[in-house]
Amino acid sequence: MSIISQTVPSSMPAPVESRSFDVQRLRDDFPILRQKVHGRPLVYLDNAATTQKPKVVLDALQRYYTQDNANIHRAVHQLSERATREFEEAREKICRFLHAHDHREIIFTRGATEGINLVAQSWGRTFLRPGDEILISTMEHHSNIVPWQMVCQATGAVLQVVPISDDGELLFDEYEKLLSSRTRLVSMVHLSNSLGTLNPVERIIELAHARGAKVLIDAAQSISHYAIDVQEMDCDWLVLSGHKLYGPTGVGVLYGKADLLQEMPPWQGGGDMIKQVTFERTTYAELPNKFEAGTPNIAGVIGLGVAVDYLQSVGLPQIAEHEDQLLRYATERLEQIRGIRLIGQAPNKAAVLSFLVTEPVLAPLDVGTRLDLHGIAVRTGHHCCQPLMDRLGISGTVRMSVAMYNTLTEIDLFANALERIVEEGAKRTRTLAMTSESCPAEAVLCGSTRDTCPPRVDLAFAPAMGHSPTEAAQEILDVFDLLEDWGDRYQYLIELGSKIPPMPEELKTECTRVHGCQSIVHLTARQKPGSKDVLEFLADSDAELVRGLIALLEHVYSGQRAKEILAFDIDGFFRKLGLDQHLSMNRRNGLAAMVQRLKQHAAALAG
Repeated sequence: MSIISQTVPSSMPAPVESRSFDVQRLRDDFPILRQKVHGRPLVYLDNAATTQKPKVVLDALQRYYTQDNANIHRAVHQLSERATREFEEAREKICRFLHAHDHREIIFTRGATEGINLVAQSWGRTFLRPGDEILISTMEHHSNIVPWQMVCQATGAVLQVVPISDDGELLFDEYEKLLSSRTRLVSMVHLSNSLGTLNPVERIIELAHARGAKVLIDAAQSISHYAIDVQEMDCDWLVLSGHKLYGPTGVGVLYGKADLLQEMPPWQGGGDMIKQVTFERTTYAELPNKFEAGTPNIAGVIGLGVAVDYLQSVGLPQIAEHEDQLLRYATERLEQIRGIRLIGQAPNKAAVLSFLVTEPVLAPLDVGTRLDLHGIAVRTGHHCCQPLMDRLGISGTVRMSVAMYNTLTEIDLFANALERIVEEGAKRTRTLAMTSESCPAEAVLCGSTRDTCPPRVDLAFAPAMGHSPTEAAQEILDVFDLLEDWGDRYQYLIELGSKIPPMPEELKTECTRVHGCQSIVHLTARQKPGSKDVLEFLADSDAELVRGLIALLEHVYSGQRAKEILAFDIDGFFRKLGLDQHLSMNRRNGLAAMVQRLKQHAAALAG
């Protein structure tokens, strides 16, 4: 492989791709990496969310559906026999991959989330009693929090949370203190999806077992980076997701010790999990079928088996070494960019690098959107770890995460683009500071009867931009028609957002907060003075893109009659703008929450 790009700062020595690890050959196995995004080569750094799939996996899926498509286990015809054989061969592969004792200990699920829910609903509801304790950590994914909360509500058990340090490291002394004779279960993540922290699971398990507690390990993130031996680890259960293991979506694995699985009742009833059914009683099948009710994701399981073969052919130790080099280099590059704050700097880390832009302050959403315009895919938000974000005192981060097919050159492209984004943000901040003007005084009520809101402040509202919402909307549509691509439209939205009337800090209270948005959004409205049914509103957000969306809503709604606001097809307007194609589901949900709040104000005015 060649030396990385010459844009590396001169103070930093340029590392060389390992000659023993042929990254380019690997990249050739992944067709999706050959494409361009916004006219630039795709740099895919969102691997903690899902990994891309090698061609051998894609071929296996196509082969099943075009040659072997049949249901498994029950039929006697040739297609079913072939499908059953491949399905069960995949179970054997994963058994060997995890070094499980018996293939019956491998239960196929829809993913790690379903695996945790299976244990929670089957073992938890059966064996937990009031006062029993479940230990999790502050860094857990929602899928390793919510199922245990549900079980605690149902059984009277108590959820205990192990704290972490400011660097994102598990406070092991606190873990030992929380372990007690009441501890029945420890459920802990192996590799944090949001911080990259690698937890000492062997020691966690050893101490828990010494107190008589069972242990579940969430290996959804770690499984594609490190070799795992469940017998050596001695976990009682372990869950993983296929789509993070270079396999298909909608398939995962629950490993469980056979004696525990035997004790656990089925958590779903249906076909293929029974021995005999009468109207009086049902007897259940043996492991693993007892936990695999109904037709499974046959193609997904077969594809997962092929993905495991592929991963082992590359070599997990070689993958770990390569990814460690990528992470160390990315960390060094970001540490040299002024205004970047790294989130999560535990001594033992892997694959994940989270950060914030603090000088100037740029919302993660804006950073991620601008990186996308450079062809660089990252993740923004709370990463399904809201309690962790609360602990760190932030609402979310930008997260880049590496996989075996990423290169040092891609890290350079990412870091260089990020540096430009920070510089451009600083320029915009300086420009806004120079051109900002105080708004004319205008009295406004918050619109809420809650005494937490200030009774009166002075500010300006956006004027009506047309005789009706339809006329105002057409002005925006006409402009969008002249813009060639999403990059131009995005920049136009940013410009619109920079011009919305400012919202005083006094109005940014809990009663003006719009929930349902990942970004922070505040919105207040009033009846226009001198009118009976004209609505005016004011809103603000910490994200530039969201301010642009607020500008669209102000352009269409502010200064319009309440009944016309309620009658206007706002969803059709958004579709014509293409927002349904270019905004994430979370962002669309946030936009819908703002619209709902405005329609509530309009409905109150319309009577």
